[in-house]
Amino acid sequence: MASVRLDNIRKVYDTGQVAVHGASFDIADGELMVLVGPSGCGKSTLLRMIAGLEDISGGTLSIGERVVNDVPPKDRDIAMVFQSYALYPHMTVAENLAFGLKLRKHDRATIERRIAAAADTLGLASMLDKLPKQLSGGQRQRVALGRALVREPSVFLLDEPLSNLDAKLRHSVRTEIARLHRQLGTTMIYVTHDQVEAMTLGQRIVVLKDGRVQQIDTPMALYERPANLFVAGFLGSPAMNVFDGELQRDDGLRLRLKDGAALPMGQAQVPESWLGRRIAVGVRPEHLQPAAQADASFAARVDVVEPVGNEVFVNLDFAGQPLVSRVSPRSLPALGEELAMALDSAHLHYFDIDSGQRLVD
Repeated sequence: MASVRLDNIRKVYDTGQVAVHGASFDIADGELMVLVGPSGCGKSTLLRMIAGLEDISGGTLSIGERVVNDVPPKDRDIAMVFQSYALYPHMTVAENLAFGLKLRKHDRATIERRIAAAADTLGLASMLDKLPKQLSGGQRQRVALGRALVREPSVFLLDEPLSNLDAKLRHSVRTEIARLHRQLGTTMIYVTHDQVEAMTLGQRIVVLKDGRVQQIDTPMALYERPANLFVAGFLGSPAMNVFDGELQRDDGLRLRLKDGAALPMGQAQVPESWLGRRIAVGVRPEHLQPAAQADASFAARVDVVEPVGNEVFVNLDFAGQPLVSRVSPRSLPALGEELAMALDSAHLHYFDIDSGQRLVD
């Protein structure tokens, strides 16, 4: 096992396009770190630079105590699992697992021992004689994981390994990866664009946008205290509701929206210097609820109701702005109904409207 350190890592292509702008962070020995962001944010490019599949334009990359900028991929002691299974179709599961070990000239006893251990860990023991075409998608992805596992590397790199699976398989293989990490304690770096995967798998998460690191923290810290509007909107399903307006203290604290509508903010406490300032106020769907007190409420019209079993998403319209409220199952509101809603003033997020950065009182 090994730690990984990125110190001001940059990637600039020959065209002048900058794919990664000075990424710096440490991944602890045995940590499962997730790189997450939208398509084109640089997360897979970062992973490929760690693997040695992309040249590093600037900065220093270390695995363990060794700088590996110019070390070939085969000498970095890493193993990578790709989005596609990339299994050899004419080889059995056992032969696919053994292939990389044979190339590295391991003896037969070592190969058999490692295959048996990986097959037992991943539940592949009964499939060793099967060809990839005889396996389900989830089973093929487990073989791809096993092929990396038998290498016994210091660092596992996983590049969107669940993208080709259906929803049920994604959940089961995601659980398998989490269990595998707990069992092995090996350093893992996992790339995904799916914020649910990021939140459920990562011990820490690196959020990227346009090749720049936006925030690094634990899943719940990112959810509860996003550093900027991008992180606030990207993590969380449904996304955070965001209001743009001017703070005023007029018969209680209110946010005066651009169209003149007033949003009551209940018992929220803000610095006096924020009054009269245009800011963005965010609230998670679970903190936007049917009002218990009429004096801190506002009327919103029901547009769409989405019951999903153990919870209900109520899509609302307030002064032309779409909102989402997450409520527990109960008698559902009717479409077009006017509901009295209120913000939970203890769970509001404040951002600078120009920079998008979180405001700290």
